[in-house]
Amino acid sequence: MKYFYDLHLHSCLSPCGDDDMTPNNITGMAKLLGLDVIALTDHNSCLNCEATMKAGEENGVLVIPGMELTTSEDIHAVCLFPTLERALDWNEYVDANRIKVKNKAEIYGRQVIMNALDEEIGEVEHLLLPATFISIMDAYKKAKEFGGICYPAHIDRDSLSILSVLGEIDPYCGFAAAEVADKSKLPGLRLKHEILNSLNIVTSSDAHYLENMRDAENTLELESLSAENVISLLDSRL
Repeated sequence: MKYFYDLHLHSCLSPCGDDDMTPNNITGMAKLLGLDVIALTDHNSCLNCEATMKAGEENGVLVIPGMELTTSEDIHAVCLFPTLERALDWNEYVDANRIKVKNKAEIYGRQVIMNALDEEIGEVEHLLLPATFISIMDAYKKAKEFGGICYPAHIDRDSLSILSVLGEIDPYCGFAAAEVADKSKLPGLRLKHEILNSLNIVTSSDAHYLENMRDAENTLELESLSAENVISLLDSRL
């Protein structure tokens, strides 16, 4: 069956995420847009995944726990995990391998942790935006150790992408997938970067605001809908 997806969304935990990006608002909007599965991928944190997964159950949308990792090269990569437990283990690993600078909420925005009722239960003290000590060369292999998958985010953008920083996707990284923000750019990218012809390509919104979430358009072909099946599909080799 085909399932509509958006595998790159931010909540109010991301300092650049809008305050309205709460667990129930995100999953409720996903339902209204006709999405079957979404992933919560806050910057360098999985701490709003539990609440959003619970809200997703109430709203009839599968929520995959994830993260948008900032690597040591200042490259963004999407990380997805089959279970909340695995995601939180990954969160601990990343938290121990990132730069700790106190957040200035008046400049960067608040970093709010919520429960499934959209109630604030805490804030992350240290800014989530800076690079971690995890290299893009190791990110996929490390995520695999935690049962997940990692792939470069918005490769077609002029900043914070693997192509803008390194100019190429090194096969050594081991990626089986890549994300493009604008599908119309994919043919040109494939002409310049042959490796893209052997990767699973996904297109997600990277929404930080409810109005930036996209209508159901992109699909995954799955036997049944589960986080494990989504990850297995994206990690399959073409």
